[in-house]
Amino acid sequence: MPRTIFKDIVILDFQKMTFFDFCEYTSIRFFEIIYFKEGSGVIKINGKDVSYHADSFFIFVPNDLYQLQINMPTTGSSIKFLTSFFSNPYKGSLAPQFKDWFQKIEIILNNKKQIGEFQFQSKSDKKKLSSLIEMICDENQKDQTYDPVIIQNLLSTIVHIIIRNSNQVNIPDNSKKQPKGIQEIINHIHHHIYEPDLLSSKSLAEKFNISSNYIGQYFKKHTGISLKRYKLNYKLELVEARLKYTNMNLSEIALELRFIDGSHLDKIFTIYKGMSVGAFKKRLIETQKYL
Repeated sequence: MPRTIFKDIVILDFQKMTFFDFCEYTSIRFFEIIYFKEGSGVIKINGKDVSYHADSFFIFVPNDLYQLQINMPTTGSSIKFLTSFFSNPYKGSLAPQFKDWFQKIEIILNNKKQIGEFQFQSKSDKKKLSSLIEMICDENQKDQTYDPVIIQNLLSTIVHIIIRNSNQVNIPDNSKKQPKGIQEIINHIHHHIYEPDLLSSKSLAEKFNISSNYIGQYFKKHTGISLKRYKLNYKLELVEARLKYTNMNLSEIALELRFIDGSHLDKIFTIYKGMSVGAFKKRLIETQKYL
């Protein structure tokens, strides 16, 4: 049976399953990790058939729909962060932890382009993640000895391992095949968007061993967009994520993403998105009426 912890995180452990009902949490799921420990079959993700097998992982974000067609009895686990969990991630006693999780998860949220099995950059991290998920499911099944602090720390480690192994490339569509250095610069920007000192031309030049006078030209040559504009575009994607999935007000968003204030953010958003923040939120409300 699924168990809800921390007010809107659901942990499910399944054994030798031959059939799965449609998940009741799909419409309110923000982020989900599925680990198939044993078994095989097909998982239809957004209409596309993808094979799953023993010791495989899948990641799902909002609007992802999936159905399982089981070939061999399947054992595994699922961890679901519901949308309501992050509705106001920066208030309450666990606010620092939730803020960190949201900032990590949104990297995948804004860059998940491919459908399929999650690919690890490190084989040892894959082993660690499977062990951590088994540990969290074991802890979650306990009654009197259930310890939310242990689960909280396990969840934090799980999220960090996934992000460490994610390929956060979001190169503009009009770009041609890119050198490895561009991919690394973009990954670095996404990981450190909240640390502007690490994203200055000087810092990037030192980090990637490129002349500070040339790095901007190098980036634009291979992406078709300036470094400054790319960082701004990515920040505006993060603004949209907060408007969609949290109850943060404009001033809170502006403070976190280093805009001068809410008014300045609204002005920038209007210029580059073609509508004010208020109009964007109104459109979200109208869209949700039909979901």
